[in-house]
Amino acid sequence: MGGDGQSATGRVVVADDDVLMREGVASVLAQGGYEVVGQAGDGAELLELVRVHQPNLAIVDIRMPPTQTTEGLDAAQTIREELPETAILILSGHVEVEHAMTLLAGGPGSGYILKSRITDLDDFLDTVRRVLRGSSVVDPSLVQELAVDDPLERLTRREREVLALMAEGRSNVGIGRRLWLTKGTVEKHVHSILQKLQLPEGDDDHRRVLAVIAFLDSHQTS
Repeated sequence: MGGDGQSATGRVVVADDDVLMREGVASVLAQGGYEVVGQAGDGAELLELVRVHQPNLAIVDIRMPPTQTTEGLDAAQTIREELPETAILILSGHVEVEHAMTLLAGGPGSGYILKSRITDLDDFLDTVRRVLRGSSVVDPSLVQELAVDDPLERLTRREREVLALMAEGRSNVGIGRRLWLTKGTVEKHVHSILQKLQLPEGDDDHRRVLAVIAFLDSHQTS
């Protein structure tokens, strides 16, 4: 799928204990015009590389040695605390709502996608661009799964579609393109969503992230 804006470039660190996966991601990034400044096979090595190179983006496997549980997510949270300007894109083998919520709650410039999505190179590079621009991106598979059984009954079907695309990190213009709606119509839907979810007044970009978190949280607790 195409991006909502101009392409971005940047310096990237890739962390995955699967060498073939790691090399594959690095190769795709190089083809997309990004500079891969380091590759890591575990959380400790990832943190060392990020501290030395201070990349624009860290792409991190959620499960790495030694326990293969949440080493990647833990390292990502440390990166967010130490270098908040570094965007984070988490790779996962399967959908884990709680982990996606944890990442999104950390702030903008965050992404959570399934490894299977990397097979669509244009789609993957589009995700990288959006995360680097500061969007919060959730894998469409997770969004679609939640949308099928969405407990947010206050939202209309169209509003749920808009919220699902917000969760993918789409701008209002990008949402309009996907749903064949004018920018003004999308803005009205977004305003209605934020009102119905009773989100606090403040920065609109942050409220969009809160809306996505509410979307995921309501599914988790239903």
